[in-house]
Amino acid sequence: MKKALQYSFLTAFLILSTFLSLKAQPHAGHQSAGNVSGGRIGAGAGAPVGSGTLLLTGLAALYGFKKVYHINKSLEAQP
Repeated sequence: MKKALQYSFLTAFLILSTFLSLKAQPHAGHQSAGNVSGGRIGAGAGAPVGSGTLLLTGLAALYGFKKVYHINKSLEAQP
């Protein structure tokens, strides 16, 4: 029962963090209505930081699951 509760909280956290990280921010210098209120900050066109954050979070979760799996597997192999 305790494991099921832990897994359900972990699943809920991962799903909620995914939806929260996908919220797009408007470009610098633009209001939400699309009117230009100023110039762009910097010379570049901007970087899609949101998708990189999501990718790193997913890889960290997979790494954590791998570590837990190997720890459980080694504990079961001990007499």
